[in-house]
Order: sequence, then C-alpha cells, then structure tokens
Amino acid sequence: MLKLALPATAELLLNMVVDMVNTYLVGHLGAASLAGVGLASQWVMTAMVLFSAVGTGATALIARLVGARDWPMANRVLGQALAISFAIGLGTAGALWLGAEPALRLLGAEEEAIAQGVPYLRLVSSVFMFSALMFIGNACLRGAGDTRTPLLVMTVVNLLNLGLSWPLVNGHWGLPRLGVEGAAIGATVGRLAGGLLVMVLLLRGRTGLILSARGWRFDPSLSWRMLRIGLPAALEQFAFRMGMLAYVRTVAALGTASYAAHQVALSAESISFMPGFGFAVAATTLVGQGLGAKDPRRAEQDGFAAFYLAAGLMSIMGLGFIFFAPQLMGVFTEDSQIIELGTTPLRLIGLAQPFLAAMMVFGGGLRGAGETTAPLLINGLGVWVVRVPAALFFTRVLPWGLTGAWIAMALDLTSRGLLLFFRFRSGHWKKVQV
Repeated sequence: MLKLALPATAELLLNMVVDMVNTYLVGHLGAASLAGVGLASQWVMTAMVLFSAVGTGATALIARLVGARDWPMANRVLGQALAISFAIGLGTAGALWLGAEPALRLLGAEEEAIAQGVPYLRLVSSVFMFSALMFIGNACLRGAGDTRTPLLVMTVVNLLNLGLSWPLVNGHWGLPRLGVEGAAIGATVGRLAGGLLVMVLLLRGRTGLILSARGWRFDPSLSWRMLRIGLPAALEQFAFRMGMLAYVRTVAALGTASYAAHQVALSAESISFMPGFGFAVAATTLVGQGLGAKDPRRAEQDGFAAFYLAAGLMSIMGLGFIFFAPQLMGVFTEDSQIIELGTTPLRLIGLAQPFLAAMMVFGGGLRGAGETTAPLLINGLGVWVVRVPAALFFTRVLPWGLTGAWIAMALDLTSRGLLLFFRFRSGHWKKVQV
C-alpha cells in the first residue's frame, strides 16, 4: 500500500507545487493578478475533465489486465488512450485560446482580473495536447502499479516551472519582468517537457508497459471498452466542474479581495489532498488488480486499509488548518485583508478532512473496480444539490460572505464522503464487468 501511495502522494505534491509556486509568486503582485490566475485555473481544471474519461477507463482496464497478467492487451490500451487524449488536447487548446476572454467574463471576473487572466490562460492552454499525454501516460503507469515514474516526471516539470517562473515573474538574472505571463511561461514549458518525457519513457518501456507505433492505430472496440468505463467518470467530473464554476461565480461576486482570499485558502488546503490522492491511487490500483486476480476479498481489504491511512494523516493536517490558519495564509500573501478573510474558511475545512478522505479513497476504489456510475451520481448531486444552493443561501440570503461559501463546501464534502463510504461497503462493485 505504502509503496504505491507514497510516490503518488509525492507526485500530487509536485503537481500542486506548480500551482502553489505560481500562486505564491503572483500573490505578491496584487489581488487582481491573484484573482485573474485563479479564475483562469478554473478553466484549465475544467478542460482536464475531458481527459478523465480516457484516464479513468485506461487505469481501470490496465489494472485488471495487469492483475490477469495480460500485458499485450494492456499495451494496446496504452496506445489507444494516448492517441485519443492527444486529439482531445489539441481541440481543447484551440477552444481556450480563442475563447479566453469570454470564458473569464462568464465567471464574473472584474476588468483588472481579466487583463491578467487572459494571457495566462492562453499560454497555459496552448500545450494541452502535451499536458494530455502527461496526464494519461501517468494514469496508465499508475494502473500498472508504477507510481515512481509519474513522480519522476513531475519532478522535472517542477524544476522547469520554478527555474523559469521565479526569474520571469520578478525580472531576475537579467530577464524581463513579465509578471503573470512569466508564471504562465514556466508552467507551460514544464508541462510541455513533462508530456514529451512520458512519451520517451513509454517508448522505451516502463513497468511492462511499452508504447509501439501499432498501438496508436484506432481500435473502435477497444476504445469503446475503455470509454464505457471512463465516460461516467468524465460526466461526473464535468458535472462537478460545472458546479464548481457556478460556485466560483458565487465567490467571485463577493469581490476581488474575497476571491483572492478564496484562492489562497484553496492553495493552503490543497496540502491535505496529497495523502488523499496517494491512497486513492493505491485503492484504484489494488482494487482493480485484486479483481483481475479473482480475489475480491483482498480488493475490499485494500480499499478500507487505504481509507484508514488517508483519514489518519488528513485529520492531523486538519488540526494544522484549525490551529495555524493565519500562518498558512501568510505563506502565500502579505495582504492582511486577504489573510483575515481566508482564516475562518480554512479552519472550517480542517473539520471536514476525514470525510474528504472517504470521498477520495472510496471514489478511487470504486473507479478501480470499473464502477463509475455511483461516483457520477454522488459527486454530481453533492455539488449541485448541496454546495451550489448552500453557497447561494449563505452568501445571498445570509450575509456570511466567504465563510458561508466555505461552510457550503464543508457540507458538500461531508455528504459525498458518507455516501461513497456506504456505496463501497455495499460490495456491489465486486460484480462489475469491464
């Protein structure tokens, strides 16, 4: 469990460090820059939903095939997944480049934030086809039980991002001072290199997975088998992201300072995602491989073991949010108003950490089994029935501002964590055929 989870946790840490570094650097440029980058990032994460259909399906299928020791078929799945994701990334890059400004206006961004966010969004989205290769290639490797190679890839991405963003944002080492655009260049170059590196490693063969020229040939039956598993996951993520855009618009309506505080608090809270993601990856891989090996009891035990470990670690982090919220906010910004606005929301989310662990790990276990419909319904309903209406009520009817919006978030995480726990415990996923 730890051999899978710890590298995956470190990978997510490095994945988030890209955004945390940019938040830190941009946070010292002012609230408008911070809000512009934060709103642009919402569209970047929304675009990633399109890759989730391929990534989830490929991970579940490869985990089953590796459990059954069918490596040739696993390699065919790898090729199909990368070909489809590259095409999706190319189309998404064009759409966001052309629609960057209206996309930010749709979220209610103010003019100053739009001026900062549009160039950032255009630059970062321009390499989405390579971001897709990195995202899907790493998902396939995790399905095969290799969480170390994705960690290596994200290390390279971070070194490039930090090495370029810091001097370009601030104008060090004789380079021009580009501000927000400097942060975008660092993230863009890093993810471009990450996509190319994943391709090179897969062509050379990693953990039994080998990418060949034949693997890129379109296979309708295999693609449908993969997408049949992944499409509910994509719909789940799409419903979640659309709900998040509605939620973000509610927060943005509170003003630039409140949204900047929201973005900083999210960056601080994202630290707790690391163990959740790591053990969710372990649950996905081990549940899928356990079912592939015809051992559903082992698969169930692995799923619960992943939850216990994640919940313990995330609860400890939750205590850190409760007791050290101002200090954590202060890491990302020196603005006293932003720190004050974000302190109470960060403390609130500390209380929800065990439920967040349940949501992530049991959702990962269900997806590893190929049961993606239940997470679709639970996560979609959680956002649209709990988070968005509650956020509107607590900010529009009751004048609770950003704190009210984060109470809505905590209620959403709690309800989804409980529902996914009960669904996993029911054992229905043991009968799913992929």
